[in-house]
Amino acid sequence: MDWFLCSQSKKSSAPFTLILILLCCCSSPSLVFTFTNAASSLSSSSAFNLATISFDEGYSHLFGDGNLIRSPDGKNVRLLLNRFSGSGFVSSKLYNHGFFSAMIKLPSDHTAGLCVAFYTSNGDVFPKTHDELDFEFLGNVAGKPWRFQTNFYGNGSTARGREERYQLWFDPTKQFHRYSILWTSNNIIFYVDEVPIREVVRSKAMGGDFPSKPMSLYTTIWDASNWATSGGKAKVNYKYAPFTSEFKDFVLEGCPVDPIEQVPSSNCQDTDSRLAEKGLSVITPAGRRAMRRFRERYMYYSYCYDTMRYPVPLPECVLVPSERQRFKDTGRLKFGGSHKSHRHRSRRQPGASNSEDPDM
Repeated sequence: MDWFLCSQSKKSSAPFTLILILLCCCSSPSLVFTFTNAASSLSSSSAFNLATISFDEGYSHLFGDGNLIRSPDGKNVRLLLNRFSGSGFVSSKLYNHGFFSAMIKLPSDHTAGLCVAFYTSNGDVFPKTHDELDFEFLGNVAGKPWRFQTNFYGNGSTARGREERYQLWFDPTKQFHRYSILWTSNNIIFYVDEVPIREVVRSKAMGGDFPSKPMSLYTTIWDASNWATSGGKAKVNYKYAPFTSEFKDFVLEGCPVDPIEQVPSSNCQDTDSRLAEKGLSVITPAGRRAMRRFRERYMYYSYCYDTMRYPVPLPECVLVPSERQRFKDTGRLKFGGSHKSHRHRSRRQPGASNSEDPDM
């Protein structure tokens, strides 16, 4: 039984906790599968005890005429990709730090070549010195699971990609799961449901590579045939179109910034403090065990162990002996996916890429 799942008991009721203990001590695969789905649904519904908003309260249509479909109550949104266009939306405000989150369900069946992105960026405001924090979900051929990666850039540091790639412990096409980005002046945390999967702690050695300028929250679906699956060998097959990704229960808990003056409308240190008080920017010991278990089981690439790209690890890397052992050959693999501006290029034709994916 994965301890990162067992660790989710801290917010459970007493009856659920009893069931949890019994399941954590049981090795039955069917019971593990049942509990995995139950735990994911329970933890996600709380939205980390933050208020959710409707689409119209926080977002606007970005691109893809007719490919963004709102539910009648405005709480749910679908993004479509067809042979004519992808689609996307963007937050109505820029934020300097915050917690950005949504429940997402990904397209099913043959999704090779697709990319569904949930990310913060200021590339439209600072095209040469932009900051970015990414979730990127990478489609696959029928019968093989979606995979995803996280990444971040600061001050236009796109030449220093900081990708990590993972599998999931559930099927992201069957039901909604919560994906969240936490960004403060001191750290960045990526969450899947309530499991922290990656933390970046700011250090002086990082300099401008740590994101520091106000960003908007973007969500897009687009054709990434040139790199997303098997290094571009598997293309989007529009026989299966339209490809639909669904979104709901949005959370925008941040420090809003005036888009013209680039001045925060409030003290962003207060936002950092509020996020810390809610337990979002501080990983508990149980959370660290959960994160370690996830990374041991489901992470299959980390730039920190890629000695071909970085003979000297980048300053934020914390090298874990067990991870180093697992990724000892990573330096011999070619890792793909230039991220310099592909989400913004998705509104037109993505540029070519000669990259390869080491594990798909």
